Amino acid sequence: MKGRGQGGRALLKVLLAVFGLGLSVVLLSTAFFKWNLQGTGPLLQPRFPLDEFVRDLPGHLVWLLPFFLLQASVIPLRAVQWQSTLRRPVPLKERYHLVAIGAFVHNALPGKLGDVMRSFLLSRTQRIPFLRCLGSVGVCKLMEFAALMLLVSVSLLGPFGATLSRFEGELKVAVSLCVGLVALVVLLAHWSAPLAHWLHRRHKLPRLEGFLHHVSDGLGTARSFIGMARVFAFSVGPVLASALAYGLALHGIGISGGLFAGAVVLGAISLGQSLPGVPAGLGLYYFVTSWAARSLGATPEDAAAFATLTHLGTVISQVGVGAVSVHLRKIRIRDLRKGGSLAREAAQHVAHDSVEPAPP
Repeated sequence: MKGRGQGGRALLKVLLAVFGLGLSVVLLSTAFFKWNLQGTGPLLQPRFPLDEFVRDLPGHLVWLLPFFLLQASVIPLRAVQWQSTLRRPVPLKERYHLVAIGAFVHNALPGKLGDVMRSFLLSRTQRIPFLRCLGSVGVCKLMEFAALMLLVSVSLLGPFGATLSRFEGELKVAVSLCVGLVALVVLLAHWSAPLAHWLHRRHKLPRLEGFLHHVSDGLGTARSFIGMARVFAFSVGPVLASALAYGLALHGIGISGGLFAGAVVLGAISLGQSLPGVPAGLGLYYFVTSWAARSLGATPEDAAAFATLTHLGTVISQVGVGAVSVHLRKIRIRDLRKGGSLAREAAQHVAHDSVEPAPP
């Protein structure tokens, strides 16, 4: 029975992988082809001559270098930001390497487990409970989301305000989601510890009690308005660098005033690829970026170049920087590929932490 259950889970994983791959290919193809579902003519119609597209790609390299440098700068900026959510000092060099390794895992390996990986490595190197590390990263990501929503709102005041107004409905949903997440985190930060103490006094659910203590510690910054404001201030840097990178790329493909639209494109990408393990992430990237560029006035060929080169620029910059840290820290790639083993080990680490005596 056990072997049959394992076989069923393996089959389900294979089916999900095949579905994700197929969906990703379909979404990616929309940057280069139109799908004709009416049954008249070819199923796929090229948006432009593909041979000319390949020949023209080197002409876009003039904006690719600054894009590359700005995307690479996100890693040290996030390393600086991370300390604002940690309860005790961690050397900047250590934070930098862990963020870089997380970026490598996020961009080079399936599953988008980069943030889980850097949290897990911090818990091991600094002997901090895993959930505290993960909570600190969660607050960082939440404040980055809030900074991005603010930047997107400001972008509506730029030269593309009328064009970007078509995204107003989606922006309202995103802002509402952001406000709701911030409220949830604040509530967890304030009430996790009292609930844990209530469970401790009644000798109930010791693992849940330990879990709540670690959640409270990990989200400790959210208990203070000043603390949250400080994290928000440090979150502006990585968001602004990435938004400026996409804005320069839009300007580079001939969109006048495209600097103001970079935040909108980044917001669309972030919403599409925010959850770890979501299938078809690569396809979603090409679909969102090429569609956004066409909506802002780019030709189909330039929009496809925008999607292709920003994807390659992001991956090469962050994988390249991350690979240096992986090498310096002497971490084997095959160990990083064990996403399932990482999850199980992290779960065991949490379970061990959760049965420790509760703090007074």
